Amino acid sequence: MLKFSLVENVLTERPDDYSAQTHSMASLDKEAIITRMLQRGNLLTRTDILAVLNGFEETVTDVLLEGNNLTLPLFNTSFSISGVFESPLDSFDGNRHKLNLNLSKGLVLRDAEKKVKFEKTTSPAPLPHIQEVKDSLSGTVNELLTSGGVIEVRGYNLKIEGNRPECGLWFVAGDGTELQSGVLIENKPSRVIAMIPALPAGSYQVKLVTQFSGGGRMLLLPKHFIYPKSLIVNP
Repeated sequence: MLKFSLVENVLTERPDDYSAQTHSMASLDKEAIITRMLQRGNLLTRTDILAVLNGFEETVTDVLLEGNNLTLPLFNTSFSISGVFESPLDSFDGNRHKLNLNLSKGLVLRDAEKKVKFEKTTSPAPLPHIQEVKDSLSGTVNELLTSGGVIEVRGYNLKIEGNRPECGLWFVAGDGTELQSGVLIENKPSRVIAMIPALPAGSYQVKLVTQFSGGGRMLLLPKHFIYPKSLIVNP
């Protein structure tokens, strides 16, 4: 079910027309997709699925690096080059030209698009969004994490609320292992300061899960945001 609401259309001169704004309930990462696949009751283990997905991603990358196009049930790819070539003898120049990887919907996505059902809502629930992550002990931004130290997360709609066990600030390792911060020092919509748990050396992403709505009532279902940048815990 795709929720949407109507907002005033500021792109036209008419004062009485509106446009639709869609509102996704959650953003699922690879780990969430693996969990959903396991819930379907197949005989594969989490390790099996992760290996297949990683192998698929690596193979797709190899195929694209070879200059090939992909025609898959989910999506299709093609290449194009933008920029002006000055003569038939001119060659590709990264300062003047740009390679574009174009994606289009495959048959499966086009079929799914036709089956999506809609629900109109009056007020969209705010999504949490992390803009930057600072490691207080090292003083670095979007680079390092200090095991056992303090993290400062800035953004909007960040306040951690909710009675669901998944609500909190999490540190997701490259193998999918998740460790939660047990102590919130400051918990505000624009900033969350928390203790970093004991983290083994490696690469991590920060995930925030909350039922915060900003309207005095908690959301029925938690919303989560995974900061796309990887942060490093040094040995």
